[in-house]
Amino acid sequence: MISPGSGSDTRFSSLDIVRGVAVLGILTMNIVGFAQIPAAYLNPTATGPAGALETLLYLTQFVLFDGKMRGLFSVLFGASMLLVIERAQASGRNPAQVHFARMGWLLAFGLAHLYLIWWGDILTQYALVGMIAYAFRRQQTHKLIVVGIILIALQTITMIGLPVTVAAALAGQPDPATAARTLVELERAFGRPDPGSIATQLAAYRGSYADAVAFRWRVYGDTPLNALMQNGFETLAYMLFGMAALRSGLLTGIWERRRLRQLAILGFGLSLPLYLLLAFYIAARGFDLYAIVLGVITLPVPVRPIMIFGWVALILLALPPGKPFADRLATVGQMAFSNYIATSLICTTIFYGHGLGLFGRLDRLALVPIMLVVWALMLSWSPAWLARYRQGPLEWLWRSLARGRIEPLRKVATATQ
Repeated sequence: MISPGSGSDTRFSSLDIVRGVAVLGILTMNIVGFAQIPAAYLNPTATGPAGALETLLYLTQFVLFDGKMRGLFSVLFGASMLLVIERAQASGRNPAQVHFARMGWLLAFGLAHLYLIWWGDILTQYALVGMIAYAFRRQQTHKLIVVGIILIALQTITMIGLPVTVAAALAGQPDPATAARTLVELERAFGRPDPGSIATQLAAYRGSYADAVAFRWRVYGDTPLNALMQNGFETLAYMLFGMAALRSGLLTGIWERRRLRQLAILGFGLSLPLYLLLAFYIAARGFDLYAIVLGVITLPVPVRPIMIFGWVALILLALPPGKPFADRLATVGQMAFSNYIATSLICTTIFYGHGLGLFGRLDRLALVPIMLVVWALMLSWSPAWLARYRQGPLEWLWRSLARGRIEPLRKVATATQ
């Protein structure tokens, strides 16, 4: 279904609804990244033993949300990117100029978000990978899918090196001293960091705003390029899958419910048993370093896209356009950029030292009510804002900067007779 609009601004409600769910869903994982040290995002025992309920919540997040909401966000970014390119071309504008201006400014926003607000930024990678994805804009749907599958295979191959490295270090190779240093660094990133490392991170984020910025610059200064090297294949694959989903009609709302049901059954039927096996494996091993790098980071790579599209189908089945809650979610998706940054501002204010200073003080269970409050805020302010304005504030700023002129923001009242 197409939402009201005109010309190049016509929107697909189904795409906005799925994006709205992704914006809310990504916070199910990001809330941990805001509130605790980065290793805790992957490992529930990063700072100490986890209780039964804490472990169950972590495993639920791992099976249903970890990587899936980020991947869903990436799929939708690819679809929206292709939509902008095709509309630019249809309106007589230079599509390359439009696209690379948008990606350039998105990179600037992402770098500011990374260094000034939060270490878990995804916008820089979207901008860099989006520049590469432009080369695939003319590919047919089936070719986009094939290339995406190849990229997922490449990502899987590159990730295998991580558990191999851990296994070698655990065996004392290439020599005991080097292996010990390697294990310390890997534990800091994915396992159970040493007390000194934990104390350093707690002090940085419980301190002043300047302390947090200086720490991020020191630790994450090369993050954009490292992330591109580590996850670029996967992110590009998701963007190509998004382009294919747009061209196939999946994200524009033209698929019949029968096809959506088949996709949902296939997506969850194939991926859910595999994820449950991985969850059992990492829990049985007590969330040790090797289990995390193999079961949480490496093996899910080829399985994750299957569940992502199961999620797409399930969302479209459960939330058809025109239903009140679906339409509210669509406004959240329409303001995805603004909501994403607003979430970072709210959560860092709650957890960092320049705000309430709760960093590292709450467990996963205690974070759930905070997440629900932020969800409620997004579901409230998005429709209220869009009742008066054409776009979210950051969407408007991004568009104005990319076009080199101030775009209209306030809606023009329509005269009635």
